[in-house]
Amino acid sequence: MNGRPPDDLFTHVPGGPVPSGDRGERLLDLVRVMSRLRQPGGCPWDREQTHRTLARHLLEETHEVLEAIDADDRERLREELGDVLLQVVFHAQMAAEEGAWDVDDVARGIVEKLIRRHPHVFGELEVSGADEVLVNWERLKAEEKGRKHVEDDIPPTLPALARAAKVLRRAAGWGVDWRTTEGAMGKLREEVEELAGAATPEEAEEELGDVLFAAVAVARRLGSDPESALRRSTAKFAERYERALARAREEGVDLAALSEDELLAYLKTIGIPQVEEAPHQPGPNG
Repeated sequence: MNGRPPDDLFTHVPGGPVPSGDRGERLLDLVRVMSRLRQPGGCPWDREQTHRTLARHLLEETHEVLEAIDADDRERLREELGDVLLQVVFHAQMAAEEGAWDVDDVARGIVEKLIRRHPHVFGELEVSGADEVLVNWERLKAEEKGRKHVEDDIPPTLPALARAAKVLRRAAGWGVDWRTTEGAMGKLREEVEELAGAATPEEAEEELGDVLFAAVAVARRLGSDPESALRRSTAKFAERYERALARAREEGVDLAALSEDELLAYLKTIGIPQVEEAPHQPGPNG
C-alpha cells in the first residue's frame, strides 16, 4: 500500500463527530459489502470485473449524475451519486486485492490534496475571492506535477468544450487571462465577424473553432460551465422542436416546405421564439 503523507498535514483535519446522519458508518458498510461481493462465494459478475470492464459503467453513471443535476432532481441525484460512489469503491476493492492500494489510500490522497491546495483555509494565504482560489489551485497543481505544457495530463477523451475550459483555467493560473468580461466579449464579437467573412469551408471551420474557444473564455469570465450551458440549450431546442412538430402536424403544416422567414414567423406564432430577430440594418436608401 502507499505510504502515509506527512503526519503534520493531517493535523489540519477537523476533529469531532463526522458531520453526516450516520457519521460515515454507511460508507464503511459499502466497503464491507463490496468486499463480500468480490470474495469466493460472492457474486459471479462482480468477481469477473476488471478496471477496464468497469470503465464504461463509470462513464455512464457520471452522465446520469449530470442529467439529474440538469433536471434539478435532488432525489435522483442522491441515487446517481451512490452509483458513482459504488464505482469508486469497486475499483479500490480490486486494487486492494492486487496489493496495490485500497479505499483508505484513495481517501488519504484526496484529503492530502484538499489540504495542500487550500492554503487560504489551512494556511496563512489570503485570497480576494473564488476566482483567485481557482487560479491558485492550477498553479499549485502545475508545481506539484512538474507540468511544462498547458495541455499536459489533460485526457484526450475530454469533450472539446471542457478541454478548452481546462486549458483556459490553467493559463489563468499563470496570469494569462481576460481581466474583464468586456474584453472577453469583445474578442468573441471579433471572432464572429471573422467567421462571417470566411471564404472557404476550411477557413470557416478554423474560424468557428476560434468562435467556440472565445465563447468558452466568456463563460469563464461569467462563472458559467460551457458544457452545462450547451446541454441545457440543446435540451431546450429539443423540447421546442417537439412542440413545433406536434403543432405543425395538427395544423397540416409542412415545416420543410417553409422558407427561413416563413419558418421563423410560424414558430413565433405558436409561441416558440427559436431565434431572436436580427435588428434592421438600413440600406443605402434608408
